[in-house]
Amino acid sequence: MWVHILASKLVRTRFRAAVAALVFDEQGRVLLFRHTYRKFEWGIPAGSLEYHEQPADAIIREFFEETGMQAGIERLLTVVSAKEDHHLTVVYLCRVMGGKFKPSHEISEMKYFDVKNGLPMMLFAEKDLIRWAARELRHELA
Repeated sequence: MWVHILASKLVRTRFRAAVAALVFDEQGRVLLFRHTYRKFEWGIPAGSLEYHEQPADAIIREFFEETGMQAGIERLLTVVSAKEDHHLTVVYLCRVMGGKFKPSHEISEMKYFDVKNGLPMMLFAEKDLIRWAARELRHELA
């Protein structure tokens, strides 16, 4: 039995855990952050999950740490498993609850973008996620 356990620990892929928020305004535009450390600067609000932290608590913490603003969770949207970088991301539909934006060492700007024609250069996986969520949310409201 111990050989099986050791072999599975050596062979199985390990995933890093993260959280992300998708925030849409009344016009259906998506909120993106300009990240200071990324090749493609614009992206969705996201961050790492800390040890013993619940994902819902993590996205609220990350949003506040990066912007000085409070976010509220509306619901869980999906969990994405990225094979390329062994990343598991818990994605929530959120809304901005209050506060005033303050740039941080990670985020220099935040802005709403049109989902269909106005997304900036960013990771394809994030664009796909945004478009999927926009379609799903429109479908639910219909």
